[in-house]
Amino acid sequence: MEPRPSIVLVGPPRYDSNMLSNAVEEALAGIDAAIDVLESVDLGGLDADDLIRLAGRWETLARRQGVVRGDLSLEVGRRSVADLGGTPHRVLADWLRISPAEARRRATMAEPLAPRTALSGEPLAPRHPGTAAAWREGVLDVEHVRVIQRFLTELPIAVSRDDRDAAEELLATHARDLRPDQLAQLAARLALTLNPDGEFSDADRALRRGFTWGRQDTAGMSTGRLVATPALRAELEAWFAKYAAPGMCNPADPHPVTDGEPSPEQIDTDRRTHPQRHHDALAALVRGQLGDPKLGTHRGLPVTVIVSASLQDLHAATGVGITAGGTTIPMTDVIRMASHAYHYLSLFDQTTGRALWLGRTKRLATADQRAVLQERDLGCTFPGCTVPGYGCQSHHLTGWANGANTDIDDLTLACGPHNRLVEKCGWTTRRRPDGTIEWHPPPQLPLIGGTNTYHHADKTLRKFRKRRE
Repeated sequence: MEPRPSIVLVGPPRYDSNMLSNAVEEALAGIDAAIDVLESVDLGGLDADDLIRLAGRWETLARRQGVVRGDLSLEVGRRSVADLGGTPHRVLADWLRISPAEARRRATMAEPLAPRTALSGEPLAPRHPGTAAAWREGVLDVEHVRVIQRFLTELPIAVSRDDRDAAEELLATHARDLRPDQLAQLAARLALTLNPDGEFSDADRALRRGFTWGRQDTAGMSTGRLVATPALRAELEAWFAKYAAPGMCNPADPHPVTDGEPSPEQIDTDRRTHPQRHHDALAALVRGQLGDPKLGTHRGLPVTVIVSASLQDLHAATGVGITAGGTTIPMTDVIRMASHAYHYLSLFDQTTGRALWLGRTKRLATADQRAVLQERDLGCTFPGCTVPGYGCQSHHLTGWANGANTDIDDLTLACGPHNRLVEKCGWTTRRRPDGTIEWHPPPQLPLIGGTNTYHHADKTLRKFRKRRE
């Protein structure tokens, strides 16, 4: 009897590049066809139990698609800037038309759930193996994963690796049966079990510190979220004790007190709420620092507010100005701010948009040129980039290395990562006849070029207003 040949299966089948591409395209076409069938189903004709079962089955499929989406985002993030022709999360955001923050979140969430490889080439389990297994089965929703990852992130550094691994496995097991809100309650109880005394080190607290702005609302107001260390809170308390007291730093007072002590009349007529007084005390603190020579300069300009506004709006005291940080400020506030400190106010004609021409033979732009660039471009001119003027560099359209002068017509604003794309990745830039800057991607990469309209919404609104008149 002849021995039977043995068959050993090691991992998924291996394809060359073309075979792999064809296999992926066929699989995607199959998914598209299946979705077309499901979309054509008359859901109103299904019984309630069939409808619920279909919802559950589809949820599992959608979650498994989320697994692949996360793996794709993670793999894109592992590629170099030279390979992609840009920063990974920004390239993915432009291609998928999602925010760069969302592209980064997908990769960050997928990283501890993906298999790893040791330096020796040996395969390693994911950092969160229990969660990874349930996630790849389609059992967990994104919210489940975020609850577990947030729990692990907020644990004190002193918690041992064994306790962390056991806690992750416990939460992943119960996540198979609990809703995300129920899992969050279990995670909170588990955190108390691992750290019953609520002890956190200086390193724990330092990791959590931060401040972020929310978007401006329709009234121009902004909400910020501050996670302060004990030291910062103590320092702010001392500042507020004096400058947020009734009668101090009151903008409604014809002669606001920012030093010394307010009079009894100023205290009695102060109708501000407690939060309003704290806001005004912070405003006085920052306003007193801006423009101070001790702060030095930022990209060639004093550390102060740079506002771009039209001459017509300034004369009429209407409309808004736009700062180099991308904040819109009512013209009445712009005029009032000018009386407190030394700011840069860049003016342009509302009809023609005409700006001052400045030329220079040195590589770095002058402070005056920086002010003109801010008025003209407002922020990075790379398509879709939201970085405002404060975070941008002066970019030479024809390239300083190619013999260009630092003339205002050959300059534009670009953030650091996008400025480096020209030299490292083969992007090119040119000024169009209408004055806008056009970016062209390297010909070998399927990337999106064009112009950036993000910073110039006022032009669109101006045209809209003219159509209404």
